Amino acid sequence: MKRRHFLELSLLFLASCSTTVNQANGSFSNLTINEPETLKFAVTDIQGIEDLQQNYEPFQKVLGEILEKKIEFFPVDNYIAAAVALQSGELKLALTGPSEYTIIRARTNAVPIIAITRPDYHSIIAVSANSKIESPAQLKGKTIAMWELGSTSGHLGPTKILLDAGLNPQADFKISMLGKNGLQALKKDQVDALAIGLNRYNDLLKKDNLSAKDFRIIATGQSLPNDLIVASSNLPNTLVEKIRDRMVENQDRLIDAILLGKANDKYQGAKLVPANDSDYNMIRQVYKAIGQGNVFQ
Repeated sequence: MKRRHFLELSLLFLASCSTTVNQANGSFSNLTINEPETLKFAVTDIQGIEDLQQNYEPFQKVLGEILEKKIEFFPVDNYIAAAVALQSGELKLALTGPSEYTIIRARTNAVPIIAITRPDYHSIIAVSANSKIESPAQLKGKTIAMWELGSTSGHLGPTKILLDAGLNPQADFKISMLGKNGLQALKKDQVDALAIGLNRYNDLLKKDNLSAKDFRIIATGQSLPNDLIVASSNLPNTLVEKIRDRMVENQDRLIDAILLGKANDKYQGAKLVPANDSDYNMIRQVYKAIGQGNVFQ
């Protein structure tokens, strides 16, 4: 999911949010026995009610039907606003990306309900076809174009590839966050490599009218953690279990509905699968390696 000023916002969140979470062990509070009739729902990278409606109105409708609840959109400016609302209990459910989830979890103790897979969701490193670079280890001392700070597939995933190759992300290479201009920069030899999500790479080839023959993929990373829906720790445990069970039972309807959204092609072929917090340890590892481990404290 798209990240906007991710690390800067993370540091702001650390300064502005209380470090107190509702349940230290991650379990849900059972003090409230009555289930809310309305569940407010946010998507952490969608701003404004109109964009929410264009992208998620069919999903909102089906989710309400299967849960027998009113699902009310809750627009947020960014994942930090969602985290604050989850912590207070005003927001009940949020769809978020892997990178945002790790910060939200650390500060609010929101618990994952269900994960949404994304086919071919992994990072790649590409070089020009005529480059002498054959492996990630040879990028030491080089300049690498990436997507943006905090992007799972366009920053953290590629950094994991480089870490596994024995490189130090704080000293061994230079990163240029070029977003959609990264492939053109590689074509013009302004950078030595492009590290990006596979799907974004293919999209840029089409958008920029470039041929894959002009480039070589020298590394493909492991599958990245899934997007997921999390719940506020203020929701009763029984309700969270009900939400999880009904979403799994009706996953075909939910996936069909989410694909009706204006910009949800990334979920083509998606499935709903169990969401485990440990699946996101790779994200935490990379944040620590780039010197941002304090966002989890």
